Amino acid sequence: MGEVNSQHPTGVRRREPSMEDVAREAGVSGQTVSRVVNDRGYVGAATREKVTAAMARLGYRPNSAARALRSGRFRTLGVIMFTLAPYGNHRTLDAIASRATEAGYTLTLIPVDASNRATVNGAFSRLEEHAVDGIIILIEAHELDGSEIEIPPGMPIVVIDSNKRFGHPFVDIDQAQGARTAVEHLLALGHETVHHVAGPPESYAAERRQHAWRAVLEEHGLPVSEPQPGDWSARSGYEAGLRLAADPSVTAVFAANDAMAIGVLRAFHEQGIAVPAQVSVVGFDDVPDAAYLWPPLTTIRQSFDEVGRRAVDALIAELDGDEPIDQEFIATELIVRESTAKKPTR
Repeated sequence: MGEVNSQHPTGVRRREPSMEDVAREAGVSGQTVSRVVNDRGYVGAATREKVTAAMARLGYRPNSAARALRSGRFRTLGVIMFTLAPYGNHRTLDAIASRATEAGYTLTLIPVDASNRATVNGAFSRLEEHAVDGIIILIEAHELDGSEIEIPPGMPIVVIDSNKRFGHPFVDIDQAQGARTAVEHLLALGHETVHHVAGPPESYAAERRQHAWRAVLEEHGLPVSEPQPGDWSARSGYEAGLRLAADPSVTAVFAANDAMAIGVLRAFHEQGIAVPAQVSVVGFDDVPDAAYLWPPLTTIRQSFDEVGRRAVDALIAELDGDEPIDQEFIATELIVRESTAKKPTR
């Protein structure tokens, strides 16, 4: 209840302010203060502001452990994440943190080796020790078999990935829709096929983008070349670009992310191939620098912010006992810039 004694600098122990002190200071009932502190029951905005101002003046600090025992909530969400290195991951985490803060929750982040079952199960155990109310999982790796993960029974979970092996609600970018849009944009410009620089084979996002690229070409009865391997890095895109530059039949390239597209642009520039006069290039992500490349990159914009927000909202809804979502896909948007143009006439 915030009634812990502390040592005053003069050596005299002083009593910490209590809820009753706050109630007297704010001119409200103790029940009203309790509702504000525990975020339970309706309190008008003006009254809530009066109570929080009184708490600030008195230096009242709610006892979070006691509050959790009363409410059944620790007001903390756990996040298990493979890596923060990719642009999308740190943008998504930032959105999760912002939305959680808005909702009155703090975050506990546990990075793991997604290919190691023991580290993932260990992350769940550590989050249980940290007393989290629910967990958001952001891991995309084929090596991780969901059937082997020991999720704590009864723990609310939301997965940011469009695979359902975990058996929990998930939120994800509509990867297939985005890839289809990219390929169809290039075909609409008259290109007779589209070459692909793929992401790493362990990535579900890369797999879905590659499958959609292939499906669109097959639906149009167009030739499908072997995809160029990449690992999300600009270096891998550069190496793929050098290989593509050696093939004079290449007029259109869809790279599975913007970093690899940047590498492709560099390789084509070095080989004297003009973009988009000779070859058109499309990326995926719409990183902040995409509009400032030369040429500015046509790309697929995916809203990592929206994914993070929706994941937090879905988890809190589950905590509140609302009907859980099954799956939610966030649509992408084609951003057309100067790296794509009509197929050149030879």
